[in-house]
Amino acid sequence: MAMTLRLTDDETEALRLRARREGRSMQDLARAAVREYIDRASRDELLDEVMDEELPRYAEALRRLGE
Repeated sequence: MAMTLRLTDDETEALRLRARREGRSMQDLARAAVREYIDRASRDELLDEVMDEELPRYAEALRRLGE
């Protein structure tokens, strides 16, 4: 699916320089950044869910360890 990404002049220039340094296209770098963001956000959400479910089970033990 095609999409238009509007960047500021400074963002465009920074992306252009980074792409040139890495020998990659600006599009490749932007797509990789989006994938990395989605992966990181998904891991963070999963960790939050696990902590919300499991932390109460160990709350008393953690409180005692903290004393």
